Amino acid sequence: MRALFAVALLAAALPIAANAAPLRHAPAAHAPEPEAQLTADERVELVTEAGRIVLSLDGVHAPATTRNFLRYVMQHRFDGIIFYRAMHLPWGDPPNGLIQAGVRGDPKRLLPPIAHEPTDATGIHHKAGAISMARFAPGTATGDFSILLSDLDGLDADPKASDADARAGYAAFGHVVEGMDVARRIFDSPIDPAAGEGPLKGQMLARPVKILSARRL
Repeated sequence: MRALFAVALLAAALPIAANAAPLRHAPAAHAPEPEAQLTADERVELVTEAGRIVLSLDGVHAPATTRNFLRYVMQHRFDGIIFYRAMHLPWGDPPNGLIQAGVRGDPKRLLPPIAHEPTDATGIHHKAGAISMARFAPGTATGDFSILLSDLDGLDADPKASDADARAGYAAFGHVVEGMDVARRIFDSPIDPAAGEGPLKGQMLARPVKILSARRL
């Protein structure tokens, strides 16, 4: 059962540009960088059209993923991006699923992909309120991320799985500390049933929610 659950989630949790041309990365010369030593509670504020969300990122247990996210924040690459997706799972009690935002392959915003940090190495799991990186294959995560509205253990690494994606899982690296009500409002926004391709069809927001600013606290 867990394997089927994981396959369904993994198929649906990929970034939006699955069939896009090879991605180009925006130059980052002289751009601000996070300090060498990060803490287990790196705070980031997302001010969205729907309200304010504050994240706590674990730079001790998921340093590569946290550092990458902070680069996007400190270089203002997340200012103006959108929450474009709400995945509603057809089982369990609502809200059951996730919302997703990101740069969606925009060459003016994109930084190079980062090493994959699986949950069985970090100890950070896909529980309600977690923030996790979207990706294609492991090691391809860039600037798209999801916030979970419910526990989604199928996104955790499963060393016993026969499928390589399920074995690797996704990289959770922090959690929401303020603004889950805002995440719920985004999750409950109307869906465009005709938008999206493949497993993403029926998960795209009819009116995406803009992130006005993303700042380190």
